[in-house]
Amino acid sequence: MRAEDLLPDDINQGQFNGTTVRKGTVGAFLINARVLSDAHSPEHLRTIARQDILQALPALRALGVFEVLEVRDPTLRALCAGE
Repeated sequence: MRAEDLLPDDINQGQFNGTTVRKGTVGAFLINARVLSDAHSPEHLRTIARQDILQALPALRALGVFEVLEVRDPTLRALCAGE
């Protein structure tokens, strides 16, 4: 399956397992994960990244991201697990 098969160019969100997921959610999660995992990131950016990750978790779970992928960073893994 290609990205455009899941969400065509003219559609910006979809319903997955009862949750609205915006196009770009997984990409934004990856960028925020890099910010959060980088010890050199300023604390205010790490705080924003943490908040954005928490807001994205329902969508990521609805997509089944964590059923297929394992988060390697221990701090990020705990955040995604709700610990």
